[in-house]
Amino acid sequence: MPSSRADVATEHASRYLQQLCKHWAHKFPVEFDPQHGTIELTSLGRTVMDADATTLHIAVAANDAASLERLETVVADHIKRFAFREELTFDWQKAA
Repeated sequence: MPSSRADVATEHASRYLQQLCKHWAHKFPVEFDPQHGTIELTSLGRTVMDADATTLHIAVAANDAASLERLETVVADHIKRFAFREELTFDWQKAA
């Protein structure tokens, strides 16, 4: 299963983690607390996030490379909308 990670520098990591989980909770199975969240995006893949004081750590996994790229884009776009007051950088690193 292809996967990738991004570490996004932000002092609002917990807020964005919770916002994304709450946003998708009506549509997908979601489990979260202020420091950790998991979203099972049924046919698209899985997203796992961890928040600390300075960084939002995101890991995504999908069934194929095309779905992985789509999932990276969807997750980044949603978080960027929540973070409209700051400029976030998503540097996705593919797993070996």
